Amino acid sequence: MLFLGVLLNIFFRGSFQASTSLSLPVTDCLDAEQGCMSEPGCEASYRVLEYCAAEEAVSPLGPEARHECLEAQGTVQQYRPLLACKCQRGSRREELCLRVYWTVRFSQGYDEYEMSPYEDLELELVRNIEMSRMASIVAASSLPLDGQNQCLKAAQDCGLYEKCGSLRSEYVLACTKRAPGSDHCNRQKCHRALRRFLERVPEEYSFGVLFCPCTNTLCGERRRKTIVPSCSYQERDGKPNCLSLHGYCMRDELCRSRLADFQHNCQPSSLSPSGCQRESGAVCLKAYAGLIGTIMTPNYVSNSSTEVSQWCDCEGSGNEWQDCLRILHMFNSNSCLRNAISAMGSSSPRPVESTPPPPPRPSPRIQHDDISVNVLPEINTVEESEEKEEQEIEAEEQFNVIPPYSEKATESNVDSGARGGLRGAADPATPSSTAYLFYIKM
Repeated sequence: MLFLGVLLNIFFRGSFQASTSLSLPVTDCLDAEQGCMSEPGCEASYRVLEYCAAEEAVSPLGPEARHECLEAQGTVQQYRPLLACKCQRGSRREELCLRVYWTVRFSQGYDEYEMSPYEDLELELVRNIEMSRMASIVAASSLPLDGQNQCLKAAQDCGLYEKCGSLRSEYVLACTKRAPGSDHCNRQKCHRALRRFLERVPEEYSFGVLFCPCTNTLCGERRRKTIVPSCSYQERDGKPNCLSLHGYCMRDELCRSRLADFQHNCQPSSLSPSGCQRESGAVCLKAYAGLIGTIMTPNYVSNSSTEVSQWCDCEGSGNEWQDCLRILHMFNSNSCLRNAISAMGSSSPRPVESTPPPPPRPSPRIQHDDISVNVLPEINTVEESEEKEEQEIEAEEQFNVIPPYSEKATESNVDSGARGGLRGAADPATPSSTAYLFYIKM
């Protein structure tokens, strides 16, 4: 029976990969699930497969149970829309959709990521991302760029665009506010707010903040602290083992999906000029940004380089040392990702044939009546002196200082899980001069 189960596993895995390589129309996984529920044979087998996936998440299945699960999977895979279904990044139904996606792929190994669970990015969106650096410069102020702290400037540009400034303020509050009865932040809320920022803010602003080019450590420190490392991924007890971190990610459908998307879109190739198998560094950057706000949140390893990695190491890996290094090398030895980040900081954007610049965004609104106070000097206009800013950062170098933001974020914004349009200004009962002091001890 055990031998038969192994054979079935190999057969269904191979047939599944061959089937998905065919040109099938892409369907939302939740819609495909509803279609399966309308067919009695498919519904019964799918319910069995749901049970199998839930049990496997707790503990490995026995030989007989796995055999029954593989038989059910074979029946479900006869319903073709479930084979080709995909999910949409950042949608309200994303996590429900991903549950269906991985249920159908019950027997798929954790390291087999030949496909991404997400819909392919449209060509126009990819082109817009590749032109994001140009668009950011066009939309920014008329100040000369030479010698300026580009990460400071990217933060200022974000603050001038209402949606970017508001959502950035929201995640800063979520990632710096202490959880009740604790001296640390609520990481789950921090992750949720970070994902909301990256999913809703146009790439010409969010990418400008994440991948701004730096020529000195002061700029590099601002870039590294953009996602509030002390809350979003760092552990007070030191770095966890990469295998343990990866194992936790595999048990979380969102993290597993974002990691699969990253591996699929950032797969390096020595034969490609861009270093990417898919020939698009922009798609790789989009997939990399998708990991921020998950268990596998990556970041820059220092203030003086563009090298990125996970917050983990391979101490105590024993016989699994090579597997652990493979996880690290997905980031710190990935030529596709490295070239994509470097391209964002090049002196001129990569040319895109027959592609006009993206349409201009809504005119930024400067909030003259709201005053943001921070341990740094106020930056209410882009004409503020960078030199004064740098002096204040050096004076407060023992703190993880967060730049000032528009006073849009409130505790109700952070605690709410609503995914509708942006809320308005803070509650009228709150004085406009109320200020937040955002800092975390390093």
